[in-house]
Amino acid sequence: MLTVKMIEENKEEVIRRLAVKGFQSEGIIEEILSVDARRKKLQVRADRIQSELNIRAKEIGALMRSGQKEEAEAAKRIVSALKEQASVSTVQQEEAERQLRDLLVLLPNVPHASVPPGKTAADNVVVRSGGTPPALPDKALPHWELAKKYDLIDFELGVKLTGAGFPVYKDKGAKLQRALISFFLDQAVAAGYKEMMPPLMVNEDSGFGTGNLPDKEGQMYHVTTDNFYLIPTAEIPVTNIYRDCILDATDFPVKMTAYTPCFRREAGSYGKDVRGLNRLHQFDKVEIVRLEHPERSYAALEEMVGHVESLVRQLELPYRIVKLCGGDMSFTSALTYDFEVFSAAQRLWLEVSSVSNFESFQSNRLKLRYRDENSKKPLLAHTLNGSALALPRILAALLENGQTPDGIRLPEALHAYTGFDIISR
Repeated sequence: MLTVKMIEENKEEVIRRLAVKGFQSEGIIEEILSVDARRKKLQVRADRIQSELNIRAKEIGALMRSGQKEEAEAAKRIVSALKEQASVSTVQQEEAERQLRDLLVLLPNVPHASVPPGKTAADNVVVRSGGTPPALPDKALPHWELAKKYDLIDFELGVKLTGAGFPVYKDKGAKLQRALISFFLDQAVAAGYKEMMPPLMVNEDSGFGTGNLPDKEGQMYHVTTDNFYLIPTAEIPVTNIYRDCILDATDFPVKMTAYTPCFRREAGSYGKDVRGLNRLHQFDKVEIVRLEHPERSYAALEEMVGHVESLVRQLELPYRIVKLCGGDMSFTSALTYDFEVFSAAQRLWLEVSSVSNFESFQSNRLKLRYRDENSKKPLLAHTLNGSALALPRILAALLENGQTPDGIRLPEALHAYTGFDIISR
């Protein structure tokens, strides 16, 4: 959530940069400033009433002690009227604050100055790439056929148990999933991230804190009886560990990692590119989260990008890193890099990670602050996160790219985790 102070001090710049995201904000911003001006006037009035109440209260005491009962009773009547005014003022002030918050949550995060203009993924900018697509054998199979051939994943059984988008991993398919999770976690821990194991459901405050609620796309599963939400990413519970906290500047960086299943409704996802593991309602992911000093958050973002890049390199997958254009960015992000791996049998680039800096957008909602080294005032921290990595499309690319006449060969980095280097019939 943007702060009113930022909007007041940078009004035209905020309007211009939000337009890069395709968001026309001028009308909302004018309304925000108008409501905030009214809120400030109400605050001044409330302070004046309270000051007069304090003076009158002391006056009553002095009048009572001096025996001036009639004057004391008159002062009491004035105090009673002032209290009535204070009560009305409080209601008006609370209403203005509610209106202000309801307007502020409509504004997405302001994109970083380096975010390229554009409306769709076609306008994203490739930053760099690596690896070489494999030369596949004749009649190479897509991963859903390989999964059936080698009895690794049962999509139909998942439909029977739950529904489409909930696959059942079997035998070496299940072992490969576990191997990837362990590999990703070990790599994150080695990079200095503290491993966490958070709940898989969160309350409304947690969803609001990271900007996932209000749920504008309707992608979160809602457990209505308890008003809990199944997490679409570990980012939500892990970042909320520090909700309503004030850190010392020396606490930075705070680095956390977590493996969780993730749940997404994927409403409106249709078409030829959603087969198999390409788009699921439940999937596994290892997340990395950082809390940073504002002066160091963009250096931290580059570190996180480097960490994810090292993972796809070790998995020997062809990849590219793209900087998202304004129109393809999330509501909460200030700058996002996506990682895509090449799935050779499908001949598709599949997104496997987003690494983002949210600057102070989430921390303003979370009330996550740090104490400035010099002024000792509490200031908003910066939050960042990234997938390191999401498993389904990684697994799809590993199966497709690794297929040979003898079976599916796995990258060397996974051998110690799987206990086998090839999947054969």
